[in-house]
Amino acid sequence: MKTILSGITPSGKLHIGNYFGAIRQHIAMQKQGDAFYFIANYHSLTSVNNGEEVRQNTFDIALDYLTLGLNPSRCTFFAQSDVPQVTELAWILGTLSPVSLMEKGVAYKDKVAQGMKPNIGLFTYPILQAADILIYNSDVVPVGQDQKQNIEICRDLAGKLNHTYDEELLTIPKEHIVKSVAVVPGIDGRKMSKSYKNTIGIFDEGKTLKKKVMSIKTDSTPLDEAKDPEKCNVFALIKLFADDELKSEIAEKYRAGGYGYGHAKKELLTLIEDYFAEARAKRRELETDMDYVRDVLKDGGEKARKRAESVMKPIREATGIIKNHSF
Repeated sequence: MKTILSGITPSGKLHIGNYFGAIRQHIAMQKQGDAFYFIANYHSLTSVNNGEEVRQNTFDIALDYLTLGLNPSRCTFFAQSDVPQVTELAWILGTLSPVSLMEKGVAYKDKVAQGMKPNIGLFTYPILQAADILIYNSDVVPVGQDQKQNIEICRDLAGKLNHTYDEELLTIPKEHIVKSVAVVPGIDGRKMSKSYKNTIGIFDEGKTLKKKVMSIKTDSTPLDEAKDPEKCNVFALIKLFADDELKSEIAEKYRAGGYGYGHAKKELLTLIEDYFAEARAKRRELETDMDYVRDVLKDGGEKARKRAESVMKPIREATGIIKNHSF
């Protein structure tokens, strides 16, 4: 059985880009192998330096995943910080990583360009991400298109460690990208991202949701003129929610003219409200039983540590690292 691994960073509330780009895949793939899904709270420290915020975001994400269909009896769901072997492996991988490999990081350059503080944690992010993947001998890693380079770095580091110690200590993973939803546009037209502050939250509702949808960036084509739906950010989001028949119907309205972006935004608003209505109700119910959420993370952490230790032990032996005075 293949091991599937993916994580999500608790740096803010989850949005529909997270859902269509990752969460929906995670939920579907928990039936396709031995799935390990984690909340990457160590990674969040590169951008969030408020302890209470990190804690709250961690539990919010756990609540969101369980609400949206993650089944803890089908997968291992846990917080990254509950597996100390991850940071242990990250250090060893770091000793094998050329500085030039990190300097090529596109994700790092992009985040710094967007105003994030260029700290060492952000610079070496791919090394910790590699450890997250490799510590469970993962075979498949579902990620967004923007993370493809980081998976290549992970593969490079795994191969380098295996070659250095002349042992198959780590499994070389493969990425899994659903190209049709790999990049979800935000309200400003760029990739939807918490760091860009251009998101529509999965559980946004009422005036908050309406304000965000109605502010989606569009061009200045007059209402009466025909429009190309494939060049419209609103239609790109509509395609995520609508069935094939409705997508074709709305696309024809675009091309026929007399159909404005305001009309499209109202259709999108209805689609989002309907799509997540049941999940919103379930989340409100689950919020009253946070002990259950904590127990899920606790049990998942114990299972993840057991797997991680089985991978880490031969690596310690190969590298000569002594633990508990075991000469």
